[in-house]
Amino acid sequence: MAFAQLFGTKAQSLLGVDISSSAVKLLELSKNGNKYRVESYTVEPLPPNSVAEKNISDVDAVGEAIRKAAKRSGSRQKNAALAVAGSAVITKIVQMPADFNEEELESQIMIEADQYIPYSLDEVNLDFEVQGPSENSPEHMDVLLAASRSENVDVRVAAAELGGLIAKVIDVEAYAMENAFTLIAPQLPGGAEDMTVAVFDVGATMTTLSVLHDSKNIYTREAVFGGRQLTEEIQRRYGLSYEEAGMAKKQGGLPDTYLPEVLEPFKEAMTQQISRSLQFFFSSSQFSSVDHIVLAGGSASITDIDQMIEERLSISTSIANPFANMSLASGIKAQVLGNDAPAMMIACGLALRSFD
Repeated sequence: MAFAQLFGTKAQSLLGVDISSSAVKLLELSKNGNKYRVESYTVEPLPPNSVAEKNISDVDAVGEAIRKAAKRSGSRQKNAALAVAGSAVITKIVQMPADFNEEELESQIMIEADQYIPYSLDEVNLDFEVQGPSENSPEHMDVLLAASRSENVDVRVAAAELGGLIAKVIDVEAYAMENAFTLIAPQLPGGAEDMTVAVFDVGATMTTLSVLHDSKNIYTREAVFGGRQLTEEIQRRYGLSYEEAGMAKKQGGLPDTYLPEVLEPFKEAMTQQISRSLQFFFSSSQFSSVDHIVLAGGSASITDIDQMIEERLSISTSIANPFANMSLASGIKAQVLGNDAPAMMIACGLALRSFD
């Protein structure tokens, strides 16, 4: 059982390291006043099946990809922030007396945690964060309790070490996304104030829906759907290797039949997946609509996918670009970063932990 392993220590320079099912994304930011600057970033592909549905199954392969990404980025920074998937974390808001000091809070959390966590406390990494005064009871404060099986945390710490980095913070993907959303919010009407926004992160194999109300995460859901389905269909249809299919998807050069017969059906499937995930959200909350959809992840880069979703679902839709208002270090190509931007939301949220 360990404290301070899920939210980590405060205010130190950190590399954001997002381990997805297809790649390791590494990002370093600096801050001057209230302006951020991208110092370095890399996207390093992972061998197939080294991460399956957000679980690391080949720690050596992931460690090697982190090592390559860190070397290619040219960053001297060794301290890193990584994240576990929301599905691997149990979170609970508990009320505590407002006059508790840190020590009293810690011992009371230990007692409370036993009620909420279905594992032995020896098997989990546990952390808490004070959220502020409790709405219903002024003499209490809301405390967010987060726990994850130690193996989920340990495997990420080990992969970072194999890659030559030190895992200083293990965050939760949903909170990293909420953190990155602060960079997107100014691009939305009224700075997203009082808005309910659905962020769909469509990765290679998983789609994660994060619903934020007034920029706070209120709902997360993961579904098995992603860009790999498109890559595999290209591979099957045109007799290419998986790598060749992945390159063709990004760079073009496929036959004329590709758009109507392969890409359009995938866009339809993605739109249906998004519609279905929203229905799950509506049926399990008091909300019956969202004000805006933000598309993130690799599949957000598909041409005109935002227009199709906006037309079909009658909800305004945009593509995530957390770097829109950032300056770039001299070695970073704006166009390349722009193409990768939608897939960098989690890495961005993690890199922002440097400035907590």
